[in-house]
Amino acid sequence: MPINLPDLNKYLATFQAEGVAYPLCQVPIAIDGLLNALPAPAGQQKGWPWTEQIAPEAYSDKTTWPKLTIVTPSYNQAAFLEQTIRSVLLQNYPNLEYIVIDGGSTDGSLDIIKKYEPWLSYQQSKADRGQSNAINLGFSLASGNYHSWINSDDYYLKGTFIKTITRFEQTGTDFIYGYCLEYDVVTAKSKLMQVLPLKDYFLRLPSLAQPACFWRATIHQPIWEELHCSLDYELWLRMVKGRKSSLIKQPLAVASVHAGAKTHNPSMKGKWQHDHELICANDAHGSVPDWNRRVMLNRIRAKVYKWFNLY
Repeated sequence: MPINLPDLNKYLATFQAEGVAYPLCQVPIAIDGLLNALPAPAGQQKGWPWTEQIAPEAYSDKTTWPKLTIVTPSYNQAAFLEQTIRSVLLQNYPNLEYIVIDGGSTDGSLDIIKKYEPWLSYQQSKADRGQSNAINLGFSLASGNYHSWINSDDYYLKGTFIKTITRFEQTGTDFIYGYCLEYDVVTAKSKLMQVLPLKDYFLRLPSLAQPACFWRATIHQPIWEELHCSLDYELWLRMVKGRKSSLIKQPLAVASVHAGAKTHNPSMKGKWQHDHELICANDAHGSVPDWNRRVMLNRIRAKVYKWFNLY
């Protein structure tokens, strides 16, 4: 199957026909931050992003900050969703557009979304065609200078937005990526996922941590909606190749490891294989004849970085 990408302008036109004003409003800001303005979290959690926030003064060295658009695709992840939303809002980024696209959850997610609706640029909860479609719907409404998406079972770490936007502004780069923490919800243990610097030759080897990736709006491309699992990997193949990128050697986000996550759910094996076949088809990205060579060279590269403490 050839890569068939939707026209996001058509999605936007549908939203506008339904009365959605474009561009969307930005997330409200407060002089002392949003921590005391937001509803109290459901539990007794402490720390980030429950009882902590980024101090608004952190942004005081600039009078204007470029607009950042964050999209959260959501479906039946009520156990994690509040943490996700708070990790976006409590960055206290002064020019934020935050869009939540829920696929019609039935587990209490809608109650959480409604709880935080006054601080969302846009939210909807109704049936869609899955995660890929939800992300595209969200980005069709985006008007930010920079983009990222965070799934409803992951969350950003404290200070991520100011780090990434400052790096964008300092380097003029197109794509920024960082390290990520994997948090096992059963064992309550975290594992650091480090990333090697991007090279086009090694892009076919999955390595990027999706929650820790940000990009300039001018390079944005739609998600291939026929994909169920490898949608971020395939997007990087199209969008990142040949672009100027920059690695932040710090964890920027946390990816939750749980039984329902696609990466760790055995029932998703068939869909992972389906995605692999689509991506490697001759009318898509094609196969990689020198796969073993790339894997070997990448292993050597990783060892060199480790030996010389370059991570």
